[in-house]
Amino acid sequence: MVQESRLTFAVEKTLPGEDGIPRARAGKITLPGVDGKGREVLTPTFMPVGTQGTVKAVATRELREMKAQVILGNTYHLYLRPGHRRVERLGGLHKFMNWDGPILTDSGGFQVFSLAQLNKIDDEGVTFSSHIDGSKHRFTPELSMEIQGALGSDIVMAFDQCPPYPASEEQVLQAMRRTVAWAERGLRFELKPHQQRFGIVQGGLYEHLRVQSAKEITAMPYDGFAIGGLSIGETPELMQKMAYFTAPLLPADKPRYLMGVGRPEDLVEGVRAGIDLFDCVMPTRNARNGTLFTSRGKVNIKNAQYQDDAAPLDPECPCEACTQYSAAYLRHLFVAGEALSARLNSIHNLTYYLTIMQQMRQAILENRFDEWRAAFYTRRQKEKT
Repeated sequence: MVQESRLTFAVEKTLPGEDGIPRARAGKITLPGVDGKGREVLTPTFMPVGTQGTVKAVATRELREMKAQVILGNTYHLYLRPGHRRVERLGGLHKFMNWDGPILTDSGGFQVFSLAQLNKIDDEGVTFSSHIDGSKHRFTPELSMEIQGALGSDIVMAFDQCPPYPASEEQVLQAMRRTVAWAERGLRFELKPHQQRFGIVQGGLYEHLRVQSAKEITAMPYDGFAIGGLSIGETPELMQKMAYFTAPLLPADKPRYLMGVGRPEDLVEGVRAGIDLFDCVMPTRNARNGTLFTSRGKVNIKNAQYQDDAAPLDPECPCEACTQYSAAYLRHLFVAGEALSARLNSIHNLTYYLTIMQQMRQAILENRFDEWRAAFYTRRQKEKT
C-alpha cells in the first residue's frame, strides 16, 4: 500500500519563459521532519553533497551558518560503511551526523552503475563488487528502499538505472524501462512516516524517451520528481537543452530536482528552465583542488598572481574565508598542503552557490530574473576579456 504524502509544495511566483511556458519559479517545500516538527525549504536551492555522512571538510555548524537547507547522503557509500543498520541503531542519519535539517538520500543507482567494470545489471537489480574490498553485493529497488528507510532521510529517491554517455537509443530505452519497473516496485516498500519519495525521469538525450519516461513516472504517486541521466559526459549545452525540454513535462504542483548539476551557469539555466532543487559535488571537489567560484569569475588560487594579494578573495562574499583572510593567505594554505585550505575553500564555494540561489529566488519574487541572469553573464564576460 502506498503511503500518504505528507510533503506540501506551494509555488509563490512563476515567470514565463521565452516559449510562453511557465518556467522560473520560487516555491516552498514543507516536509514533516524526522521529529514531527516540520521543515520548510525555500526554492530554488542548492543542496550540498554529504556523500558519507559529511560534506567533506565542512562541519554541520558551518552548513547552518551558510544557510544550507537540505544536504545529501549517499545510499551506496553508507550501506558499505558504516552500514545502514548501524546508522539506524545509532539514531538515524540526522542524529549520527548532527544535522537537524532535511536530508535527501540518493538511491545508490548512479554509484552502482558507474562501477561499469564491477557490476552486472539485470531486470531484477544489480550485482556489483565493492570498490573498497571487492566483496560482492546485490542491489534491488527493495534493498535501496530498505537502506534509505534505515538511514531515515526525509526525501528518498527511487532506484533507477542511469544509462552511460554516449549510449544507443536501445540502451537508453532499456534503462528507462527498468527505471519505470523499479519505481513501481519501490513504491510498495513501506518507509518511516516522515519519509517522502521522489521518482526519477530518464531517457538520455532522446526527447521522445524523456516524454515517455515522464508520462509513466509522473503517473505514479511520488511526492516529487527528478531529472536523472544528465551531466554524465555530454556537453553543458546538450545538458541544458534537455533540462529545459524536460522540466515542463513534470507536474507544476510538485518539486522538480535536477540531479548532479553542476556549474554556476548550469544552476542559472536550470532555474530558468523551471527546476527547484540542485546538487553537485563540484563546489567542494573544486575547492579541495584550489578552484574557487567568485562574483568576479572562477579563480585558481594556486596561481602566483595571488601570492602577494592582501585583498579578500571576493569582497562581496560574507563567508569566513573572505571576511577574515586574504587571497594571499588562502594561496599559502593551498600550496603548503594545509588541511585548513580544504575547509576554508569549501566554505567559500558552498557559500557562493547558496548565495546565487538566494539571489535568483529573490529576483523571481521581484519579477526581475531575466535582468539578474543578464547581469550574471555580463560580469562573467567582463572577467574573461
